[in-house]
Amino acid sequence: MRLPTKRGKIDEEKAIALIRSAIDKGVNYIDTAYFYHGGESEILVGKALKGGYRERVFVATKLSHWLIFAKKDMDFVFNEQLTKLEVSCIDYYLLHSLDATSWKKLVDLGVLPFFDELKASGKIKYAGFSFHGDIITFKTIIDSYNWDFCQIQINILDEQYQAGVEGMRYANDRDIAVFIMEPLRGGMLANAPESVLEAYAEIQPTWTPVEWALRYLWNYKEITMLLSGMGEEAQVTENVRVAKEAFPDSLSQEEKDAITKVQGIYRKELKIGCTGCGYCMPCPFGVNIQQCFSLYNNKYLNGGHEYIMYVIHLDGLTGPEGRAGLCTKCGACIKKCPQHLQIPDLLLDVKAEFEGPIKYGLAAPLVKIFYKVYAWTKKK
Repeated sequence: MRLPTKRGKIDEEKAIALIRSAIDKGVNYIDTAYFYHGGESEILVGKALKGGYRERVFVATKLSHWLIFAKKDMDFVFNEQLTKLEVSCIDYYLLHSLDATSWKKLVDLGVLPFFDELKASGKIKYAGFSFHGDIITFKTIIDSYNWDFCQIQINILDEQYQAGVEGMRYANDRDIAVFIMEPLRGGMLANAPESVLEAYAEIQPTWTPVEWALRYLWNYKEITMLLSGMGEEAQVTENVRVAKEAFPDSLSQEEKDAITKVQGIYRKELKIGCTGCGYCMPCPFGVNIQQCFSLYNNKYLNGGHEYIMYVIHLDGLTGPEGRAGLCTKCGACIKKCPQHLQIPDLLLDVKAEFEGPIKYGLAAPLVKIFYKVYAWTKKK
């Protein structure tokens, strides 16, 4: 879901080269989903796995409950995914982004017998689910079917969020493999503020924030696999190296103490728990929700001048207008957010921060003029 893009679309040449490079370096699990990259991700993965690469990896994709209203929809979507991926079997098939409501809906529609049929026919090898609900619902789902694996969100900040560490151990105790998503919280943990960098550097000055975040997770013996959204060759190289070097119970007490200190820093400074997954998009009124939240968080985490970036990137200069003030509180985004954020209320905070009448009304035109002159000189 975080492949390299060009003008809003997957950069096919770069993405295929990146996936194949990852496989050549040892990555053997490729995760996609029906909606990723506007429905183009599965198609791209199918192309990337030609030429012998399919035989070297496990392919995973997901049945999204947003598409399912009857049993026939399950068959239709699954067969479409086989076609897009150009495969006859999906190794790991997941129910996508479950919570209490979507779980009940899918069970009532007969999704568990459908999964039984897929496994019996050899069309999938392993059955699982990704989860964005509460711990009680998670345990209910775990105990309701003979799952092979589950996919949950854990990272340095999200130990007790949704299923969390408690859910990880609950699944592991029942011999269900645990796959971790959002290890870098949508990339946020990779862009650490100075205070975090200083805390890390006191103990391991050569480790990047990414390495700290990945080592934190690999330290758990219950974790089978990490999903890391790598969009550049350097990210692939670092992820693979850390995976080869990090093992359960390998962190020292000093390193654990440094992580605890960092957790305190983040919890004090972070304003919005957005992971940048993009499930809330597109907004029917054009708000670029991800970028609004990213700039808002960065202002408080890094003390930067995000106001200028806000005007440049969200006021129609470098693309469609996407500022927070366009929000009408329609609520469409709330239903789709796996973090269950009250997005319209949070957008009001962003609007108040960056679109005040004095700041936005008077300074914004000057920023626009400066940017236009700058862009003109670059073209020259």
